[in-house]
Amino acid sequence: MRRTAVNPVTWSTGMGFNQGELVSGHTRTLYCSGQTSMGGDGEPLHDGDMAAQLALSTDNLEAVLGAAEMTLANLVRLTVYTTDVDLLLRHYGVLAGRLGAAGVAPTTTMLGVTRLAIPGQLVELEGTAVA
Repeated sequence: MRRTAVNPVTWSTGMGFNQGELVSGHTRTLYCSGQTSMGGDGEPLHDGDMAAQLALSTDNLEAVLGAAEMTLANLVRLTVYTTDVDLLLRHYGVLAGRLGAAGVAPTTTMLGVTRLAIPGQLVELEGTAVA
């Protein structure tokens, strides 16, 4: 698989994401449902704690990727839904650090929403990965 960053402007690279990514030579695409701060038993965890929810949501996204024999390094698209954009931005380093450690800067969209499906959840991560 070959990834080519497409950045007609460069401001986004300083924030850890590319404006676009051209992917060629891949054979598999994984579309991941939104991952939140849910334990393995389906119970929500870390009510009101954005940093902990962001970390567990990322763990859960990695688990889906891992089950498909992929890692965060395969992530080409990430959508971040949050009920509090300002709070998320204060803790975004939790996610950005994990993506940076994986050597990836997927195209990213962040959306503020009124609420998520499970009350108390503050953030949800939805991704697309290729291998």
